[in-house]
Amino acid sequence: MTPPVTPPDSISTELAELERGTDEILPREEFRARIQEAHEKGIRLRVKAGFDPTAKDLHLGHTLLLNKLRAFQEAGHEAIFLIGDFTGMIGDPTGKNETRKPLTREQVEENARTYQEQVFKILDPRRTTIEFNSRWLDALGAEGLIRLAAQHTVARMLERDDFAKRYAAGQPIAVHEFLYPLLQGYDSVALKADVELGGTDQKFNLLVGRHLQQAYGQRPQCIVTVPILEGLDGVQKMSKSLGNYIAVNDPPNDMFGKIMSISDTLMWRYFELLSFRPLAEIAQLRDRVAHGANPRDVKFELAREIVARFHGQASAEAAQRNFIAQFSQGAVPDDIPEVRIACPAGGLPIARVLKEAGLVASYTEGGRMVDQRAVRVDRQRIEDRNYVLAAGATYLLQVGSRRYARATLVAKSEAV
Repeated sequence: MTPPVTPPDSISTELAELERGTDEILPREEFRARIQEAHEKGIRLRVKAGFDPTAKDLHLGHTLLLNKLRAFQEAGHEAIFLIGDFTGMIGDPTGKNETRKPLTREQVEENARTYQEQVFKILDPRRTTIEFNSRWLDALGAEGLIRLAAQHTVARMLERDDFAKRYAAGQPIAVHEFLYPLLQGYDSVALKADVELGGTDQKFNLLVGRHLQQAYGQRPQCIVTVPILEGLDGVQKMSKSLGNYIAVNDPPNDMFGKIMSISDTLMWRYFELLSFRPLAEIAQLRDRVAHGANPRDVKFELAREIVARFHGQASAEAAQRNFIAQFSQGAVPDDIPEVRIACPAGGLPIARVLKEAGLVASYTEGGRMVDQRAVRVDRQRIEDRNYVLAAGATYLLQVGSRRYARATLVAKSEAV
């Protein structure tokens, strides 16, 4: 739930909140001068954050940008939530080592609808402008696109790290991938953005926007980048494909349990980047742990805050009670799905059983969960991805802190 708006006591207080958890601000002094100018003249800065709707669900990694956009709202500025329904059909090549398959307009529009439903769990709808970049990019036309492309060179494009690596390795780069940074940059021209937010992997694209605004006679935007949030494993980027994510739409118990599963070290990273608590309060929590407080109790604070944001305070408190009952007292959920899996006489490897039971998306993810020591069979941790479950028995399967199934392996001759 969004906290009430409180005007900043001073420019320094506002800047501390706006710069909190950021990776880079370019140019920093120009950014600070623009905040000062906005106060002196009583104007609102136009602050843009763009999202390509390439999947239906947002996860907590996406919310870093939304949290920062919300901070600008709280400071009185105009938040522009830009849905890249046009650029989403191209696919952002950032960080990819191969050409992405474009989405259809129908797929993009369906995903865009779910984005609108989810973002207002963080942003204030009364102070948010939602835009779709098809509004100006559809109208750009072939002539406009050629004029836009004339504002940048191939040499500049190849300065981008992922393009440079692919070019050096002889991997193909499609021409339409060069268009993506230009179109994202043109969004800033169309919106007359004062500030653009993005992940650290978006820095090149954000700078293109700044360059294009100058080329079109506009005052160039300032750039604010936020870090890439690590997933539950604390190593790789939070990603649905890696199975290390917390979705905005996860049920309260699942969300609470996933947050409680992170390491005590990663907890502070999540506090800094995801919590709305004042920095001084987070420092006090660190001090409590340093002086002997149980990190688990502090992690409860984080889990309650995040779950309450998306599901309400009552659900957060219920999720904590359920977590304590389930894990501190050894309880197992009552509604565990039960599955029957056809099995050869020699049994099935654990990764395949997890996949057939619906606990992981693929055999690869199943093996990865075993490597991460996140898999239990009949409450015993499994650490060998070659572990085989025999036919003719029923097993209690657990992946992570929240995913359970009771699987009966039936010999193929007996399977129904």
